[in-house]
Amino acid sequence: MQDAALRLKSLVEQLLGAPLPLRIRAWDGSEAGPPAAPVLVVRNRRAVRRLLWKPGELGLARAWVAGDLGVEGDLYAALDLMSGLLWERGEDARGVGEALRDSEVRAALRGLVKLAGPLPPAPPAEEVRRRRHLHTKRSDKRAISHHYDVGNDFYEIVLGPSMVYSCAYWEDDGSLEDAQRDKLELIARKLDLKPGQRLLDVGCGWGSMAIHAAREHGVSVVGVTLSQEQAAYARKRVADEGLTDRVEIRVQDYRDVTDGPYDAISSIGMAEHVGAERYLEYAETLRRLLRPGGRLLNHQIARPPRRDESAYSVDEFIDAYVFPDGELAPVGTTVTQLERAGFEVRDVESIREHYALTLRHWVANLEEQWTRAVRLTSPGRARVWRLYMAASALAFEHNRIGVNQVLAVRTPEASGASGMPLRARDWN
Repeated sequence: MQDAALRLKSLVEQLLGAPLPLRIRAWDGSEAGPPAAPVLVVRNRRAVRRLLWKPGELGLARAWVAGDLGVEGDLYAALDLMSGLLWERGEDARGVGEALRDSEVRAALRGLVKLAGPLPPAPPAEEVRRRRHLHTKRSDKRAISHHYDVGNDFYEIVLGPSMVYSCAYWEDDGSLEDAQRDKLELIARKLDLKPGQRLLDVGCGWGSMAIHAAREHGVSVVGVTLSQEQAAYARKRVADEGLTDRVEIRVQDYRDVTDGPYDAISSIGMAEHVGAERYLEYAETLRRLLRPGGRLLNHQIARPPRRDESAYSVDEFIDAYVFPDGELAPVGTTVTQLERAGFEVRDVESIREHYALTLRHWVANLEEQWTRAVRLTSPGRARVWRLYMAASALAFEHNRIGVNQVLAVRTPEASGASGMPLRARDWN
């Protein structure tokens, strides 16, 4: 009798205390759930075993990355429905622990264990072994390598010709490349870059900001990254642009940079890797590297504040598959830490909606060249990126996370002359 889908649907609804908004198709061909909804495809019994042994986000992630679970239909709609069911139901949601006290639920679980098999499969090869968030130079280099040394050809597919891996700035209905160029130019204007100045680009990626600043504004740039693959790619781009006399790309930890002072520092999508325990050190280091009157542009993803800010909260999927050791802080915490380090914070701009648009373009790029992306990495790695970027787009759209550009100045203590214009946002 083909009934696996109905049994799965019934158990999920019993556990969550709410109707399942997705349709389920199980490995035996059975289906259950709303006919017009996106379909959650449970391809084999391994998916059930993963969820039984690791209920919640990590179990779902393992099943997705391994290919045991899939979605047929609109991925964004499916993720939206699942997030509403699992993560946004608030205090009225029935807890799994409460559900497990129900004798009918326990009986259904025993039947499911019998159906799926008793032992959990090994985690997918793409999963990083969990460890404590130390943020030493060695652990940071390892984490950066996991995320960025996936292959430059793969990132070319996802990011497009701009090779900028951070939120674009959408001023009109132009292309992704136009929006990324506009973002780089916005940062250059906020930093008030002028010919002959020195810019330090912390976490320089594939060199896009460094090249833009040198080519369009005539500054000398040092870009630092912990990724060997990024550095090699960036150096070639610099050479192809004829900018080797003005741009130096180093494989170097920002804590090891000693050749200041710089006139300006850009840190674009890098501070998420720093960690709460190291953030003040990060801010103090960058301030020391700036000349008096120099500007810092800190472009960073943020999360909403929690009632208990002393408790560290980790997104299991992101930590295990995407950004090992990554940490998000509220924008207020970031501003406070920069001020504690001695910066004067002059402007904070939220560009949250811009990141949602950027991510949707990246997902489209990946889906359009899916076969090649899988060949360049692995099926599991490509699935990680598709899920990560689509879910992140929804998180930005629903204000579960945000992204902010914080402009700060090393204002001289004696004179108090910041060098900032009297009119707010003179760069617009």
